[in-house]
Amino acid sequence: MSRKNDLKELASDLSRAVETARRVGLHTTVYLLSMALVDVKEAAADHDGSDDSAA
Repeated sequence: MSRKNDLKELASDLSRAVETARRVGLHTTVYLLSMALVDVKEAAADHDGSDDSAA
């Protein structure tokens, strides 16, 4: 699996986790998972912009 696919899968998993945490009222967890989701989406966008593997 490519890095881009890995990042997309991770973003999907994080999105589901955010929704679950929100549903059960874990506000701090929602915040932390949301920050992780932003980071993953930025990494995916950076990966789309170039093929350099700087990570």
